Amino acid sequence: MRKRTKSREFALQVLYQMDITRDNCDTALTNFWQSQSAELPDEDLRDFTSAIVRGVIQNLVMIDGKIAQYAANWQLERMAVVDRNILRMGCFELLFRDDIPPKVSINEAVELAKKYSTQEAGKFVNAILDKIKIEKEK
Repeated sequence: MRKRTKSREFALQVLYQMDITRDNCDTALTNFWQSQSAELPDEDLRDFTSAIVRGVIQNLVMIDGKIAQYAANWQLERMAVVDRNILRMGCFELLFRDDIPPKVSINEAVELAKKYSTQEAGKFVNAILDKIKIEKEK
């Protein structure tokens, strides 16, 4: 598995943990890395994971607003925790990470949704992130 793909999986786990426990970013990251101590990932992987988590949290209001704008008939708080956090990560990458091609961000988010949620979630994530990408390109 590629490093950035693994980092995104880790970021999803941390964001999920934060959603459930209401821990702050630093606490959640510290706890997560401590739980990985048997096989502590390399520094690049940890850095990319942390960048995603911190970026999502720092821009959460804007990100959630974008998702809510395009998630017709879906309230953010009623979405599955996994789906909501995958959308947050994808939206963060699309809006704030110019070093990552939009196609890659969307594809990675869809694959995470298929792996950790459902096939339908993959389609849902794809549709919303594609709309955000199209708006950004205007």
